Amino acid sequence: MRQRFLCSGSFVVAVATILTFTSMRRVAVSASESWNPSAAAHRLDSRQTWWMNWPKAQRDHETACVSCHTTLPYAIARPSMRHTLGESGLSPTEETMLQHVDKRVNQWDEMEPFYNDAKSGPKKSIESRGTEAVLNALILVHYDPDPSQMSDLTRKAFHAMWASQLTNGDQVGAWNWLNFHNAPWESNESQYYGATLGALAVGIAPASYRNSPEIQANLKALRAYLVAHYDAQPLVNRIVVLWASTTLDGLLSDDQRRVLFAEICSRQAKDGGWTMATLGDWKRRDNTQIDPRSDGYATGLTVYALKEAGYSQKRPEMKRGIEWLVKNQSPADGLWPAYSLNKERDPASDVGQFMSDAATSYAVLALESVRR
Repeated sequence: MRQRFLCSGSFVVAVATILTFTSMRRVAVSASESWNPSAAAHRLDSRQTWWMNWPKAQRDHETACVSCHTTLPYAIARPSMRHTLGESGLSPTEETMLQHVDKRVNQWDEMEPFYNDAKSGPKKSIESRGTEAVLNALILVHYDPDPSQMSDLTRKAFHAMWASQLTNGDQVGAWNWLNFHNAPWESNESQYYGATLGALAVGIAPASYRNSPEIQANLKALRAYLVAHYDAQPLVNRIVVLWASTTLDGLLSDDQRRVLFAEICSRQAKDGGWTMATLGDWKRRDNTQIDPRSDGYATGLTVYALKEAGYSQKRPEMKRGIEWLVKNQSPADGLWPAYSLNKERDPASDVGQFMSDAATSYAVLALESVRR
């Protein structure tokens, strides 16, 4: 069982702020690192707290939507900072987030989907179910206290995930995935991205579960889907497959890895970063230009995936990517910048910060992986 802090609403904000600034005083940032983990943690906690209390994110049974832009990357990245910040347990914000996920998994059959057909259009109910099932499993497996043994709750989340997996049609092995034409997580190419998250989840799970007979047919279908549709994916999805392949075998051949690495390197900008503008074929709805600047999402995700895949941080491409991350954390609020692929947005607005939410999480993951 996880230790629980029963916090919500403004109390979460107050407690998280107190604990974070205590950590900021306690954790010194060395001159060689030149980035501020405490400021990044405060940024992540505050944005996740805002999301869970934002009226548009509210769902039934006093829960919040598990978003691909804020909640999922937060849940993956925030635990990586535990040692750096000298934390002995979960932050209050993590506790509240997990309470929401736990409730939705435990009461899965009673929960309304995140979106439904009546209010949001055709297929949104089944798209919501497939998306949430994968995200819940991936989040909970990250938080299991014993990595060698799956908790009952996480097993329940995986059961819902496999029950939602497609078993017929052209997309066998994948999941129905939310598509509001919002790149990169809710658009035409996002179903493949969702399947890579499913692969990540089962790859992180204990070997005893991963090798259990009852899920082998599901895994076979998942691998077959990812392999069959790989060549048609934008580069950003293939980078996530590289990451997933570090936890689950049978996804990439050695030749594919070599070709992928060469393509990734060819897209590196002169400043050492990567930009989402060159990791896919995007088009904004308002016909404005995709921001061409290097960004924290593309750079953080790429550096992290390469590091996890065994590429040395001493390689010149990796060194330049890491240097970009170190230099481009905002000193004012601890974030890394990233820019909407869908329309020109005010970066100071709450919605305009969604890409930076993900960027900050993946930048943290990359820099913490280098520290290990």
